[in-house]
Amino acid sequence: MVEQVIHYLKNNRNPLLERLNQFLSIPSVSTDSSHKNDVKNAARFVSEYVKEIGFTHVEEMETKGHPLVFAEYNEAGENAPTVLFYGHYDVQPVDPIDEWESDPFTPEVREGRLYARGASDDKGQVFMHLAVFEAYMKTVGKLPLNVKVCIEGEEEIGSENLYDVLREHQEKFAADFVVISDSGMVAKNQPTILYGLKGFTGIEVTVKGPDQDLHSGIYGGAVRNPVMALTHILASMKNQEEVITIDGFYDGVEPLSEEERKLISKVEGENYSATTGISETVSEKGYSAKEHTMARPTFEINGMYGGYQGEGTKTIIPASATAKITCRLVPGQDPNHIQQLLKQHIERVKPSGVEVDIKLEKLSSKAYMVEPNHPLIQKAALCYEKAFQKETVFVRMGGSIPVVEWLDKIYQTPIILLGFGTPEDRLHSPNESFPLDSFEKGMETLVYYWKEVGI
Repeated sequence: MVEQVIHYLKNNRNPLLERLNQFLSIPSVSTDSSHKNDVKNAARFVSEYVKEIGFTHVEEMETKGHPLVFAEYNEAGENAPTVLFYGHYDVQPVDPIDEWESDPFTPEVREGRLYARGASDDKGQVFMHLAVFEAYMKTVGKLPLNVKVCIEGEEEIGSENLYDVLREHQEKFAADFVVISDSGMVAKNQPTILYGLKGFTGIEVTVKGPDQDLHSGIYGGAVRNPVMALTHILASMKNQEEVITIDGFYDGVEPLSEEERKLISKVEGENYSATTGISETVSEKGYSAKEHTMARPTFEINGMYGGYQGEGTKTIIPASATAKITCRLVPGQDPNHIQQLLKQHIERVKPSGVEVDIKLEKLSSKAYMVEPNHPLIQKAALCYEKAFQKETVFVRMGGSIPVVEWLDKIYQTPIILLGFGTPEDRLHSPNESFPLDSFEKGMETLVYYWKEVGI
């Protein structure tokens, strides 16, 4: 059975790539209202392809924003497990357009990579699943398990309406487990099991001083400078050893076990000097850079502004200053509680002579982690190895995917993150691409996996 399916994918490589190119050519930028019809066209592409594959029920569900494609195949039988496959068809804006070496919506292959917006995130990876479903249906005539498909058009704008849809139609999307391919591998052709994601939360803090900018010669020494006050507040929140100094921040966070440290040590480390241009890495005291990025919480200032920004000098005391702060969280931390700790710390340490306004980030999520030894995870690891001919590594990721936490909260079923992207894919940046190696070996992995977990 498996050999037939893989043979079909190899024989139809070019037609499948051409169809993927049609998908990538649709400028489904969810953040830009001028692309509203393009987003609908991308949803239509998905729904028509799924119908053609042979799914018994397909619909484009309307939301308060962009449509969600739902499809169901239930002909594997009552004894077969049911998987919910999640992905998204919307993409990031292409700006700055002048940095693209080819048109972002005219796919082009260069040196073994397919260049286009969405090639890796997430159209390319969504298409791989659909192509494998097609190959099974064209050769075997059926899928090895029951499948539900949930492909949304709002992931790049925070999945604004997805949680409400999942909650209101809980039974419709219910499954024995979930598979998501919206992530990647630690290196090209290095099979990678992602068994954990960090949570996310943040705040915006504005320090307000005088009613307007003041002459620094006349008022300096009498009026507190909001920019200086803000820097004092921020400096009190993390020390030079990368330890977060907010009372209670680490409560509930368990130290890394020796077993997990061994798992992380097997992962090929990134050459940060080459990829980022930094001279050396810094990490929380007692942890390596890999351990910190994968499995320890972080506190970062994402932006800070206030006062004069133009050329030359303007001698003022600014009226206000603002900083945007985000934290990546690990299991044991609640994002709402962390926001309150940040707020309490700021109110406690703020200097006199200024007022502080704090806005809480609405899009927050808890961390997610599945046991690496779970049978569904172990089967995925073996299927990766069979396709890529290399031992699978196990990692937690520093990023956050809110839908993972929502699915876990609503359904409490295992979520398997089968990603095939690479660090060189330039997600959200000009010249996004996807290696054709990942496209081919990734589909082979999926062929093996569906057979392993099906009947």
